Amino acid sequence: MEHTLGQHGYAVLAAKDGADALRLFRQHAVHLTIADLKMPGLDGLELLREIRRLDKAAIVVMITAHGSIETAVQAMKDGAYDYIVKPFNREDLQKVVEKALQWKSANDQIQDLRQQLAPHVSLPHIVGTGPLMRKLFDQVARIAQTDSTVFLQGESGTGKELIAHAIHSASPRADKPFIIVNCATLPENIMESELFGHVKGSFTDAKTDKMGKFEAADEGSIFLDEVVELRPELQVKLLRVLQEKTVDKVGATTPIPVDVRVIAATNRDLDQALKSGKLREDLYYRLSVIPLRLPPLRERKDDIPALVEHFLIERNAPQCRVAPEVLDAFKRYDWPGNVRELENVIEQTLVLRAKPDAITLDDIPEHIKSSRLPDALQLGIPDKGINLDNVEKKLITFALEKAEGNQTRAAELLGITRQTLLYRAQKHGLL
Repeated sequence: MEHTLGQHGYAVLAAKDGADALRLFRQHAVHLTIADLKMPGLDGLELLREIRRLDKAAIVVMITAHGSIETAVQAMKDGAYDYIVKPFNREDLQKVVEKALQWKSANDQIQDLRQQLAPHVSLPHIVGTGPLMRKLFDQVARIAQTDSTVFLQGESGTGKELIAHAIHSASPRADKPFIIVNCATLPENIMESELFGHVKGSFTDAKTDKMGKFEAADEGSIFLDEVVELRPELQVKLLRVLQEKTVDKVGATTPIPVDVRVIAATNRDLDQALKSGKLREDLYYRLSVIPLRLPPLRERKDDIPALVEHFLIERNAPQCRVAPEVLDAFKRYDWPGNVRELENVIEQTLVLRAKPDAITLDDIPEHIKSSRLPDALQLGIPDKGINLDNVEKKLITFALEKAEGNQTRAAELLGITRQTLLYRAQKHGLL
């Protein structure tokens, strides 16, 4: 085989057994693997699974004897491109290789096209034109083309579920299931069964076999929201799923292989969760192959006008005019509930507004109107005290707004150097 393929111009790496083949596959850029099903040590099926684990797009052709056709069919189910039955001649071998490499070439072109289109992937429910969101959109487009596990970190209301859905929708798995699991709302007594499934009779109420969320997401993606809330023993089982690509059903004796892209998320402080033991460190490193931080709304206030317009259109009120002072008040407010809070405020304001064609300052909630500093900064200190860092952050925000983003001018307004402004603004997450 090595001689025949070499005569046709192919560079061939010959391996004495499955383990040697796996070593060569790791060391070289291999376009096609041809492996016998029956080999000592690491057999053909095991080699196929290891190669596909290393490279989901790998092309593998299996060699089998007449008596092993069923095993060859199993190999096809496990991802083999084709199989060839012994005995075969040189022409048979050459045809199979040509056909496999032509298919790989066509598939590579499709993947290249996907990558070219990725930056233009439409994310209709995610609104933002500022630099932070443009960077996030670019990251989503790139991440979507991989199979890597993603860990989203962001405060409540920043759109973690929307981003997870966007990653799945722009990926090669887009036509497969996208399963959402909120780990914080799963009842403790059925959490394990919901995630991993169970077999009939495994506990009192297990009257039938049940498919778990991971099994339901096979070949697709699963979004584990608030994954830090999983019990420690379930974090161990999740770690095993990520490592072994198998699921242990409750009461089952044999693990079930699954092919699932995992996207996890949390709104917790990760450093604190790790220090307290709430999140296992080994699981964190498995989940955060690609960490992605979603910025809170207070860090991207330039997007507020576009978000307001979007929510008005969603609620069939696109002609409703928003007074400039309303947008000013929105930009001064810190939005602890982020985009979700802004959406709720728009909905509330539309219901309660005085004029059918306009939203004025009188229509918006009092706590948002009063969020700005009094004129001439005549601040009093309440009995409960104030947070000096918050005051400094507001002053820097106002100065940057008044200077229309000009950092030198903002520094002059505050009577500090530009370097000091940059340091303090970065400390507060404003730049």
